[in-house]
Amino acid sequence: MPESIIKAGEERMNKALLALKKELSLVRTGRANPGILNGVQVLYYGVPTPLTQIASISSPEAQLLVVKPYDRGALKDVEKAIQTADLNLNPQNDGTVIRLVFPPLNEQRRKELVKDIKAFSEGTKIAIRNIRRDMVEQMKKLEKDAVITEDDLKSYSEAIQKKTDKFIEQSDAIAKEKETMVMEI
Repeated sequence: MPESIIKAGEERMNKALLALKKELSLVRTGRANPGILNGVQVLYYGVPTPLTQIASISSPEAQLLVVKPYDRGALKDVEKAIQTADLNLNPQNDGTVIRLVFPPLNEQRRKELVKDIKAFSEGTKIAIRNIRRDMVEQMKKLEKDAVITEDDLKSYSEAIQKKTDKFIEQSDAIAKEKETMVMEI
C-alpha cells in the first residue's frame, strides 16, 4: 500500500515536469522552433485540426520556419490560423509555402522571458511540493489506521522527500537550460 502511494506520487511529479517542458517549449528563444506551432488549430473544411496534421513544418535556417500544407487549398486557412494564434509572428505566403521569420530578441525581451521561465519553474516546484504533502498525509493516515508503524512512516517520509528533491532539481535543470537558450545571442 505505501509503495503504491509513492508510485502514484512519482507519476504525478513526472506529469508536472512534462507540463513544465510543454509550457517552456512555447517560449520563444530567438531561434525558430517548430514546437511553437503545436497549439495552432486550423479550420480545415470546417473542422478545427492541429496544424501539425495538415502541414509539414521545417526550419531551414535558425531564424526561419517554413510551413508547407499537404493540401494547397488550405494555405489561406493555415495563414489565418497562424495570424490568429497570437504568436507575434507575421506569416509570409508565397502561394506554395508560408514563411515565418523570427526577429531577434532584444535584451529587455530576453530578461522578461527569463522571468516567465522562472515563474513556470516555480509553479512546477509548488505542484511537486503539494504532491509530496499529499503523499505524506496519506502515509500519516496509514500510520493512524495502524497499517504502518511510526518508524515506517519516518522512513517512507524520508524516501518521499528524496524523490521530491530529485524532481525539484530536474525542474531547476530544465528551467536553467531554457534560460541559457533564451539569453544566447
